[in-house]
Amino acid sequence: MSFDLPDPQLDAPEAAPVPPEQMVMQAQAAAGFLKALSHEGRLMILCHLSNGERSVTELEALLASRQAAVSQQLARLRQEGLVSARREGKTIWYSIADPKVSRAMVLLYDMFCRP
Repeated sequence: MSFDLPDPQLDAPEAAPVPPEQMVMQAQAAAGFLKALSHEGRLMILCHLSNGERSVTELEALLASRQAAVSQQLARLRQEGLVSARREGKTIWYSIADPKVSRAMVLLYDMFCRP
C-alpha cells in the first residue's frame, strides 16, 4: 500500500525556531489531540460532524452503532474539548468545537479519502 504524501521539506511553510521547552509543551498538546483522534469510532463521528451538526440518533444511524457506544465516544470528544453539545427539547445536538479538528479532518480527507 502506498500513500501519495506531501514532501515536508517542499511543502512546509518557513517557521521561526521554537524554544525547546515550548516545543515539549506543544508536542504534549499535539499528542493528546492525536490520541483523541486515534479511535476509529471517534474519527467517524468527527467525519460526520464535519458536514454539520448531528444528533446522537443521527450518528447512531450513520455509524450503524448502538447508542451507548456513540455516547461513550461523544463523551470522550467533549472531555477533550473537540465537540460541543446543545440541547433542544429531548434532542442533544453535537458539533465540532475546535477549529483544529476541522483542519485535521480536511487533511485526513485529502490523505486517505480523496479519489
